[in-house]
Amino acid sequence: MNTVPVTDTLHWVGAVDWNIRDFHGYSTYNGTTYNAYLAMDEKIALFDTVRKTMVSDLFHHIQQLTAPEKIDYIIINHVELDHSGSLPEVIERVKPEKIFCSKMGKKTLIDHFHREDWPFEVVASGDTISLGKKSVQFLETRMLHWPDSMMSYIPEDKLLISSDAFGQHFASSGRFDDQVDFPAMFHEAAKYYANILTLYSPLVRKLIAKVKEIDLDIRMIAPDHGVVWRSNVADILDGYERWSRNAGQNKALVIYDTMWKSTEQMAKAVLTGIDSQGIPCELINLATTHRSDVMTRVLEAKAVVLGSSTLNNGLLPRMAGFLMYMRGLRPTNKIGAAFGSFGWSGEAVKLMNEAMEEMKFDIIDPGIRIKYVPDHDALAPCVELGIKIGAAVKAADTE
Repeated sequence: MNTVPVTDTLHWVGAVDWNIRDFHGYSTYNGTTYNAYLAMDEKIALFDTVRKTMVSDLFHHIQQLTAPEKIDYIIINHVELDHSGSLPEVIERVKPEKIFCSKMGKKTLIDHFHREDWPFEVVASGDTISLGKKSVQFLETRMLHWPDSMMSYIPEDKLLISSDAFGQHFASSGRFDDQVDFPAMFHEAAKYYANILTLYSPLVRKLIAKVKEIDLDIRMIAPDHGVVWRSNVADILDGYERWSRNAGQNKALVIYDTMWKSTEQMAKAVLTGIDSQGIPCELINLATTHRSDVMTRVLEAKAVVLGSSTLNNGLLPRMAGFLMYMRGLRPTNKIGAAFGSFGWSGEAVKLMNEAMEEMKFDIIDPGIRIKYVPDHDALAPCVELGIKIGAAVKAADTE
């Protein structure tokens, strides 16, 4: 790849990871990028680095513009290792005058790399540094999604270097939102929010409110993953505002795991009831759909119906794993219900309800249990459950 100019002074110098398919348990079918940006001004500044295994790509791109030794400043917006893993090697070669980071950024960098002798310069929200023609303003964004996180704003370009926010795991030769398959890329932006930021939705809402309060004029957004937003900034800002409210659309998901297909028959019957109410619905088998893709669908759904057989007085392993994953992300404002087959104990429905109660789902039915194999008549309550869910989604959509 070649370096790409983002503005007249700022250039993309990161790395494209075409081959990664799993990012700490998150499916990345389209690969990802580790974006770093080099400001070529009176002071040369590098914004973030790349994961350790791709440091040669970073140096290759920097050297298309300048010798790495001429870099004056390194600005660390986020310490997670996909953005700072190569930092020791970069510092050893660059020998920067200053490393700008947040207060928690300094602590986290020392915790990671055990180098208190690096030339740290701690900055906070509202602080500004000059690069010459351009300046950089800092905005701390703690827990979006690490304690050290911050963003850098270049007011002369109305450009926000946004750390992990507004990113996508999306590898491409195009560096901008108008150079790629936009629907596919925007889906990856939603997936990124669903699996990384859903837990922090209250903080996202506060950030959006803060940006409006200080009247930050954002015409471009350069995240640490994926493409740079320059033509569709309003779309991603609107998406984050909507996703942060966990509003969901008038659609329902039936998510299940099954042992001998009895629970699957129940799932199909529930779906039949939902469909009869004219509500868009989807049947999702955890055996064939990755949990991170399920969570992407949960982000935009209003109702989540869970089904599992009982195994060893508990849940089937895939449902247990998915519930642990979903509880960690804590989606809210969802209608919930549960169902499942059993042989002799039947605890699965109770356990799924407890998990949804913990996430503050509006559970509209105590749930349905069927022993062993259902016949046509036994499935009637499942259809009725689906009708009830469909009616609840309709009612929620008119509120």
